[in-house]
Amino acid sequence: MRVLVVGGGGREHALVWKIARSPLVTEIYCAPGNAGIAGLATCVPIAAGDIEGLLAFARRAGIDLTLVGPEAPLVAGIVDAFQTAGLPIFGPSRAAARLEGSKIFAKELMQAAGIPTARHAAFTEAGAALAYLEEHPGPVVVKADGLAAGKGVVVAPDTATAREAVTAMFGGRFGPAGQRVIIEERLEGEEVSILAICDGETVVPLLPAQDHKRVGEGDTGPNTGGMGAYAPVPFYTPATAREVEEKILRPTVRAMAAAGCPYRGVLYAGLMLTREGPKVLEFNCRFGDPETQPLMLLLQSDLVELMLATINGELAGTKIDWYPGAAAGVVLAAGGYPGPYARGDAITGLEAVPPGVEVFHAGTALVDGQVVTSGGRVLCVTARGENLQAALDRVYAGIKAINFAGMHYRRDIGYRAL
Repeated sequence: MRVLVVGGGGREHALVWKIARSPLVTEIYCAPGNAGIAGLATCVPIAAGDIEGLLAFARRAGIDLTLVGPEAPLVAGIVDAFQTAGLPIFGPSRAAARLEGSKIFAKELMQAAGIPTARHAAFTEAGAALAYLEEHPGPVVVKADGLAAGKGVVVAPDTATAREAVTAMFGGRFGPAGQRVIIEERLEGEEVSILAICDGETVVPLLPAQDHKRVGEGDTGPNTGGMGAYAPVPFYTPATAREVEEKILRPTVRAMAAAGCPYRGVLYAGLMLTREGPKVLEFNCRFGDPETQPLMLLLQSDLVELMLATINGELAGTKIDWYPGAAAGVVLAAGGYPGPYARGDAITGLEAVPPGVEVFHAGTALVDGQVVTSGGRVLCVTARGENLQAALDRVYAGIKAINFAGMHYRRDIGYRAL
């Protein structure tokens, strides 16, 4: 088979790495890819959001299967375009991708289906939202309704911070994504990422993972796209897994089917394990980043077979096999991230990383034969071990070999499990 992966970050590098291990695959293309992906696939200079360009390439290259990494093309309808052209593609339709594309749509669906989530209110103008904050003082979470590149959520410890977030969102900080805003109660507990493969009816959960979103150690500082992740999560018990499947995952897939938009692809449920039980923080319509990196190291089953079963509606009875132990990934970020950061800094030491450690490129480019930085999250250093501590020891040993100007990373990934 010829496979096309859409995207160019660390998640896509990990997916390409896993797909390359399938005996079903003869050629892999990645659009646009990055300097690391270029070692495994043919990188095609087409932006992930250029649906017409991607479709034309897929036809020209005889692509048998397409996997979409980022959310924006999914929300924009890339799956619908490929399906109309008769090309197999893994991911939800435009209508189904509204679960991530509109937080208000997701909240209304959960409310109607009785799926546990935070209490919330939705607003279309700043005045009403600010008045609501005066009536509901205390910690809240303010969310832009649409896609905001992972930055449209503000966890506000006080009313002043919440007012600032509301004013900024309605003031255009996130463009159209902030034209509608949700204010919800701040849930307390442990946050867990549950990714499940769905074919419209059947739901097959992957291992639980935990992402570290704050830039600073001890979960301090501003939110990022993710500074590291590990899997599995020891405090996500079998009983909790059953509850999540019965009260969240299956009801969501049933509700989507009833709404006329069956969900096919990866359903990502960001959960808070509260005293009252698991509650949904948000839904995403694709593989998470950086959760995908450790998950792909642990996945023993053939990812291509799983995708084909999903597309063909044949997931029923599927059992996913996993390697024993644990895996972890630590993001190496550019100086200044998540604020303004430099690009074009040389990355050294990649060839000196010990065996058994995978370095997934997130924001890199190749310039005159030299790998350089080209994004805020630059690399995700990932390893598997017999337990989480062993995996982390390998990761941090690998990091010691790598260097670039301004490089920073968290030294406490996985601390909540340890």
